[in-house]
Amino acid sequence: MARQIREILSADEIRRTLIRLASQIVEEAPDLSQVVLLGIYTRGVPLAYLLANQIEMIEQVKVAVGALDITFFRDDLDQIKTRTPQKTEIPFDLTGKTVILVDDVIYKGRTIRAALNAVTEYGRPEIIKLLVLVDRGHRQVPIHPDFIGKALPTAKEEKVKVYLDAIDGKDAVELIKLT
Repeated sequence: MARQIREILSADEIRRTLIRLASQIVEEAPDLSQVVLLGIYTRGVPLAYLLANQIEMIEQVKVAVGALDITFFRDDLDQIKTRTPQKTEIPFDLTGKTVILVDDVIYKGRTIRAALNAVTEYGRPEIIKLLVLVDRGHRQVPIHPDFIGKALPTAKEEKVKVYLDAIDGKDAVELIKLT
């Protein structure tokens, strides 16, 4: 089976998208000191840090960043490939905060459903929002991102692969089609 790969976002396009998303967060947040970015492992974590850096450049305000592992909150562990859980790092109480969950791609919505369950273990946020770099559609649960880097309608058999320099040594988003 052959693979057809098409670049959807280049490194420059990802950089510009993150600037736009950070600006949207700044516009919507009445008090940035109450905003917490929670990156969902794996690529949501470096995305959260990149967004926090952008917000600091725009507003000269440091936004709190944490890392969330949702492995044991998933309802589809039997259907996904085995992975080693990462360490959740939320060194602050989420109670009363505006929590923005950050992930690279939203597809069926099950990762985000699990993240919502996980967040409640760390406090009771005032509000929870969702930011994704790519929204590819095909939800199985009623979840919709508040901040979307790129809406990318896909076929179910296609894959979206996000590469981030911190993990993969390059920044890119690719659409992979099996032919």
